[in-house]
Amino acid sequence: MDIAGAGGATVASAGGWKAPASMVLVQLFITGMILLSKMSIGDGMFIFALLAYRSVFGAAFILPFALIFERGKWKNMDWSALAWIFFNAFIGYAVPMSLYYFGLKDTTPSYAVIFINIIPLFTFILSLIFRMEKFKIRSMVGVLKMTGVLLSVGGTMLVCLYKGKSLHLWNSILQHQTEQQRKSGNNQLRGTIFLVGSSFTFACWYLVQAKILKVYPYKYWSSMVTCILGGVQTAFVGVILRRDKSAWKLGWDLNLVTIVYSGAFATAGKYSLNSWAVAKRGPAYPPMFNPLSVVFTVVLGSLLLGDDLTVGSLIGTAMVILGLYIFLWAKA
Repeated sequence: MDIAGAGGATVASAGGWKAPASMVLVQLFITGMILLSKMSIGDGMFIFALLAYRSVFGAAFILPFALIFERGKWKNMDWSALAWIFFNAFIGYAVPMSLYYFGLKDTTPSYAVIFINIIPLFTFILSLIFRMEKFKIRSMVGVLKMTGVLLSVGGTMLVCLYKGKSLHLWNSILQHQTEQQRKSGNNQLRGTIFLVGSSFTFACWYLVQAKILKVYPYKYWSSMVTCILGGVQTAFVGVILRRDKSAWKLGWDLNLVTIVYSGAFATAGKYSLNSWAVAKRGPAYPPMFNPLSVVFTVVLGSLLLGDDLTVGSLIGTAMVILGLYIFLWAKA
C-alpha cells in the first residue's frame, strides 16, 4: 500500500473521520479492559478463570464475522494450520496475557498500560536480531528509530525507578476498596518482571504472524480458533493450580461484566476495528493511537480507582508516548 505521494493522499483520505474515531474507540476498549480487570483481580478473581472465560466469549463474538466474511473457509484448516494456531494461542494469548494479568495484580493500571505501548519497540529489536529488518544507523530514519527506542525505554525506566512528588488533583470516585485490593499492587518489582515478560512474549508473537498467514490466511477463523485454544490452555493450567469450584463460579457481578466486556469489546470489537483501519490506512496506522490508552488509563485510573499520580510517572509516560510516536513515524 502506497503511503507516499499521490498514493499517500488516497490512503490519508480513506475512511474519513471514521478511521481516527474508530482508533480512539479501540483505545477506550483497552482502557476499560485494564481497569475492569484490575478491579476483578483485586477482588480476588482467579486469573486463569478470567482468561479462560474471556477467550470463550471472545470466540463467540468473533464467530459471526467468520461466518459472514469467511464463509466456508474453516474447511481449509488442515492439521498443519491447526498446529500453528495452537502455538499462536500459546505464545499470543495464554503466556503473555497470564503474565500481564499477574503484573497488573502487582502494580496499577496506569503502570501496566505503559508496557503495552513498548511492544512495538520489542518487536523492532527482535526483528533486528533475527535480521528480519534492516537498520541503517547513519540514515535519518535509523537515527529517528533509535531516538524513539531510547526515549521509550528511558521513560519506562524512569516510571519504574523514580516516583517523585505525588499529585493529588482530585478525589477518586470509587473509595470503597477492599483489603485484598489494597494488598495488591504492593510488589512493583515482581509486577515489572511479569509485565516485561508479557511485552517480550507479545513481540515474539508478532514475528510468527507471517507464518500463520501463509499456512492459513483467514483472519477471523484463525482468531476464533486461537481464542478457543487459548481458553483450553489457560483452563488446563487453571484446573491444575486450583480445582475448587468457587474459583470458577460466575455470578451476576463485576467479574461477569469484566469477562463479557473483554470478550466483546477488547477482543472482538478491537480486532474488527483494527482490521478495518489497516485495510483503509495501512498497518502503521492503528499503533499510532496506542499512547492514547496510556493517557486514558492514567486519568481514569486516578479518577476512578485513586491510583497515585507522581511527577516521575507523568514525565516517564510523556517520554514513552513521544518515543513511540517518533519511532512509528520513522517506521511509516
